[in-house]
Amino acid sequence: MKNTNKILGALAMSALILGCNPLQLDTIDDPNNPSIESVSSNASREQIQFLLTGLEFRHRGYVTNVSQAWNTFGREVWYLNASDPRFQTDWLGQAGRTPDRSYFGFGNTGAGSWAAPYQAINQANVLVTAAGNTNVLSPEETSAVTGFARMIQGYQFMIPANFVYDNGIRIDVTDPLNPGPFVNYDVALDHVANLLEQAESSFAAAGAGEFPFTLTSGFAGFTSVPAIRQVNQAILARANAYRNNWQGVLTALEGSFMNMSGNLQAGPAHPFTGPPDAFNPLYYVPDAAVNTIIVVHPSVLADATPGDLRVANKFFEREIPVTITTDATPLVGTHQDARWPTNTAPIPFIRNEELILLKAEAHANLSQPELAVEAINVIRNAAGIGAYTGPTDQASLISEILYQRRYSLWAEPWGHRWIDARRYDRLDEISTAFDQGTIFRQFPHPQAELNWDQYVGN
Repeated sequence: MKNTNKILGALAMSALILGCNPLQLDTIDDPNNPSIESVSSNASREQIQFLLTGLEFRHRGYVTNVSQAWNTFGREVWYLNASDPRFQTDWLGQAGRTPDRSYFGFGNTGAGSWAAPYQAINQANVLVTAAGNTNVLSPEETSAVTGFARMIQGYQFMIPANFVYDNGIRIDVTDPLNPGPFVNYDVALDHVANLLEQAESSFAAAGAGEFPFTLTSGFAGFTSVPAIRQVNQAILARANAYRNNWQGVLTALEGSFMNMSGNLQAGPAHPFTGPPDAFNPLYYVPDAAVNTIIVVHPSVLADATPGDLRVANKFFEREIPVTITTDATPLVGTHQDARWPTNTAPIPFIRNEELILLKAEAHANLSQPELAVEAINVIRNAAGIGAYTGPTDQASLISEILYQRRYSLWAEPWGHRWIDARRYDRLDEISTAFDQGTIFRQFPHPQAELNWDQYVGN
């Protein structure tokens, strides 16, 4: 990660260029790429706004890679790519392939699972420094900006932590050239919770008015400080579930935007507005004649409850399936993603539906079956499959909740099923029958991580 952060630091400090001596750095003035120093002290409101908007866009940097790869690992989707078979052979673990430090898509760059989160984390650090060292913001405004930055950091640290899992991540990355040691998964998740609690304290000090800067359309409906606090608490509820802090889940949900009778789709999102911005990377034209596309994994279709509205609403059956032949077996995609009406549709990053399922999970783990079933039934009734009538012992309820999460949170940019199966030691329940592959538990650190460690050591 030192290598990654060295690169990120160089990108952020793009007012510095190499002279004839490769170790000599000369400062230049570039109004399009200001240095970190130019905003670290006495930043203008306009500069704070630029940093904030930049952070929102850094915040979505993981979406493409995590959606394609992690949802493949959990067999929610196949990312079929005729141009490069490694998206099938390597990501599915065919022919005994297992992740190594140079694994395709991750090993040398880290891609969206490693580099992109740290880019957002470092951008947030710059924003916190800028907001804290300027006289153009009131104390309340500084608190609001700091809370937003810490909230995004809490969210982003969960991405590499869940990617490498037992191998641990670095959480001290304030100095890009001298990051701290690796810490284990539990310590990393405690750090996430601490950042989100810091955000909560900052938001509390920011008052109850509108957020002092303009957020993108992804935060439509969440433009006041109290509303953004609700988003922060929603993220904390997810983090607390990963920490097995079930009472903490419920406490966070109380302060979140969870609404048992509300719109299940409600929540903040990553915006995609087209040029000069990006398009929604998960959108594919329905039934287009393509051989590179995300398709619904056959097991998702096979295991669905008859009449489930989520299947009808999320999956589009193609007239002509997409078929990719690998060394192991042909992969046939009969259905594609139907969630995005256009190529500029926003992608939610946490929704009311997930929060209600987190409530069910917390109650089940706290041996409160009646409350767990109440939350489960909100989801089941919305899906048109009727109330839950099965056993109410803890194991049965957890199985039911994980099943509902599989369809409610299908292929969201987080890899929920892969993480959920690992959380409950159920990776062996993910079927490889359709692709003859392997289910991965975790990934090693990218090779670039070791390369930089060796470079510094010499």
